[in-house]
Amino acid sequence: MLDRFVFGDVQRVSPEAPIPIFRFRHDDHVLGGAGNVARNVARMGGQATLIAVIGKDATGSALAAAATREAGLTASLATDGRRRTTLKTRFVAQGQQLLRVDEEATEPIAPEISQDLRQRIEAAVDGANALVLSDYAKGVLTEDAIATAVRAARRRGAMVVVDPKGRDFRRYTGATVITPNASEAAQATGIDCDNDENASHASRAIAEMTGCSAVVITRGARGMTVLCEAQGSGRIVHLPTEVRQVYDVSGAGDTVVAALALALAAGAPIDKAAQIANLAAGIAVGKVGTAAVEAAELRRALNASAVLAHEEKIVGLEAAVSIARSWRLHDERVVLTNGCFDLLHPGHIGLLQKAKALGDKLIVAINSDESIKRLKGPGRSVQNEAARAVVMASIAPVDLVVIFAEDTPLEVIEAIRPDVLVKGADYTMDQVAGRDIVEAYGGRVALVPLEEGHSTSNAIRKAAAASS
Repeated sequence: MLDRFVFGDVQRVSPEAPIPIFRFRHDDHVLGGAGNVARNVARMGGQATLIAVIGKDATGSALAAAATREAGLTASLATDGRRRTTLKTRFVAQGQQLLRVDEEATEPIAPEISQDLRQRIEAAVDGANALVLSDYAKGVLTEDAIATAVRAARRRGAMVVVDPKGRDFRRYTGATVITPNASEAAQATGIDCDNDENASHASRAIAEMTGCSAVVITRGARGMTVLCEAQGSGRIVHLPTEVRQVYDVSGAGDTVVAALALALAAGAPIDKAAQIANLAAGIAVGKVGTAAVEAAELRRALNASAVLAHEEKIVGLEAAVSIARSWRLHDERVVLTNGCFDLLHPGHIGLLQKAKALGDKLIVAINSDESIKRLKGPGRSVQNEAARAVVMASIAPVDLVVIFAEDTPLEVIEAIRPDVLVKGADYTMDQVAGRDIVEAYGGRVALVPLEEGHSTSNAIRKAAAASS
């Protein structure tokens, strides 16, 4: 399914009816459902193959395009021309959802599409460590498809992690781990998971009806209940919630199953894997929209550190775009500056401090080694790009560092769309690369004063003179 988020503002009530007037600002499309699970796996450092059914419609095309843009994700999509692709549209104002509109088909898929799906599962499970069945009760995961998937995975030694739906969990017999939420567990067992004891009883009942090895019940603000070694000791672990502030729960369950499957595939025991999934869920609900959790964010949570280690500030452009979007949705202004930053000196530090003062988050885009050679000659850079990035990331005002290979940062600016683009006052406005882009979407370009007497070229000349 595809998730569409329509962002806007509500400032007044309609004179025509007692309803809010929603003023459109912009919209965003992201992978939802099983696609969001695959996206989270990829963003957290895994390799994922998304197997799904789409319609021959604009939504299906948008979904396929969104999957193609995700590094680490391979899409294996069966197309059914008689079926519409599921689209969930959420209207968001001031960080809160006002309305959700669902466009979907829920009838079982046609036999020929089911056969196509089974073949795709058989092909994809070769070499996989884990198979995730994300059941949204949209008619795709039929009992036959589930049985085929479980058998194929078990034959190849891959574990099966199920995010279930419906009242009869026996259809998931043979799965390794089942991850219902409290409501789903209650529907399947008749046991209300409103306290630890009841959740424990429900998890054992689910294990008994499915023969699974473990059960993880997600209980919202109450955390998680984990049944470890269901066919052995039957140990129960209750994990408190890790969330700091809830902005949006959209896709949080997808994040849980993705992190759990990835941790299990890496060899973590179920209780440790559940702890990692719990941390990932806490990160996800702190974002607006169907948000993926990045590997750096998860490492930070695991290290219980409020500030990113300097290595984790150094990210690729795609990750920077995602992080900047999350900041902006929390009403944080994103500032971007760029340069070679070869031999760092007090002038650079002053520039960074002044740039950070113009917003909430500062991204620094630095030229790659090859880019510097083209711009400044074969003798530069003095420090390689890895060293320059580490030094830059170690500076307190800097929140992210991105390396770009082009001669100008135009691609970075177009992708990140900073609220403020900063250069030193040794530039004129006409010389600032990307000025037209930023001003076209309503951003600001700022020239900040520099400390006199400091430049990398001067430092290199002095060093050369001293050594001669």
